[in-house]
Amino acid sequence: MPRNKTDSHEKIMKAAMEEFLEYGFMDASMRRIAGKVDMTVSALYKHFPSKEDMFSALVEPVCMEFRKLYEINETEQFEKMADIELDKLWDDGKDSQITIGFIYDHIDEFKLIVCRSKGTRYESFVHDIAVMEENTTIRYTELLEKKGLKHKPIDPKELHLLVTVNVDAVFQTVEHDFTREQAMHYAKTLDEFFTVGWKKYFGLF
Repeated sequence: MPRNKTDSHEKIMKAAMEEFLEYGFMDASMRRIAGKVDMTVSALYKHFPSKEDMFSALVEPVCMEFRKLYEINETEQFEKMADIELDKLWDDGKDSQITIGFIYDHIDEFKLIVCRSKGTRYESFVHDIAVMEENTTIRYTELLEKKGLKHKPIDPKELHLLVTVNVDAVFQTVEHDFTREQAMHYAKTLDEFFTVGWKKYFGLF
């Protein structure tokens, strides 16, 4: 890519990030973005066919990386569960700390996803992650049963709500504009809080 085109693209991405952070997707203006980079609107559309394509260019790489991190963590947890004693499960859980650490490595992108994505396919991102976590939790339950854990019957609706609350609690750091220091302190609190809650729920004590 020629250098001048690369420079133009970087300027557009910076201006788009500022615009979406300030106005959100719905109220963001391609005309304002074009004005910030001294470009006509028609020229801007040559870089991005639509406003949502521009929004996606800002957040999709981070979404993909987040899901990859989730899959890696999930695999590690299942491998650990295969060998660990039941009463030791979740004792060293740091899921929230890992997740929130990643979020704050990409905080502007997550502000867009969590707070500014209404009108795009990303507005369901937190819900979609909760569904993934719910499916993972069901698989955890099946593995626990194979290891001999006897637990009370699980109401699918109740499990859905508990998982949703757990996942939403992580992303509340973004909604409430926590600093990284505040968020990481809160992440540790979350891990301690939900470790006890999930162990009690699954009858591990």
